[in-house]
Amino acid sequence: MLKGCKWCGDENEDLRFGSCYSCAMRKTKIISGFPAIGKSYFSEWSKVSKKTDVHDSDSSEFSWIKDDNGNNTDKRNPEFPNNYIKHIKKLMNDKKYDFILISTHKQVRGALVENNIPFLLVYPAKSLKNEYMDRFKSRGNKQGFLNLMDKNWDVFIQELNDQKGCAKEILGKSKYLMSIFE
Repeated sequence: MLKGCKWCGDENEDLRFGSCYSCAMRKTKIISGFPAIGKSYFSEWSKVSKKTDVHDSDSSEFSWIKDDNGNNTDKRNPEFPNNYIKHIKKLMNDKKYDFILISTHKQVRGALVENNIPFLLVYPAKSLKNEYMDRFKSRGNKQGFLNLMDKNWDVFIQELNDQKGCAKEILGKSKYLMSIFE
């Protein structure tokens, strides 16, 4: 038997299917995924294959103040991350989705732990910076984002390594979110 729940990280219970009883019985599982791991691809695949129901919850819809036309401004929403957590809880309570894909923002991870919401943190190995910088460029990320990730890669990955209160899946070379289900 495995030791340690794949979803919440609980190591106090022997497991038969990779998750503790509580997580196995929970319909909706939260995946906090690093940029460019394939969250959107997984969500689109689920719609086409109809094998699982996935909601890709874009944090930018909650983290920025909107203008009169509903577009994001350059001002942070003071309600973030509480508004995002409220949204995640609603989706969980609806029990419509098997997976909710969310960001890896530090404030979001902290709020999940604070609210006792189990989640799986999926992110790349620290050694894969070049691969991920190429992924960011390929998917059309703006130069500001590229600069941010280039400058802060080591810090961001270390913060994810140090994250407590969740289970983790560290992706290897050429691996994507779909890889953890193979």
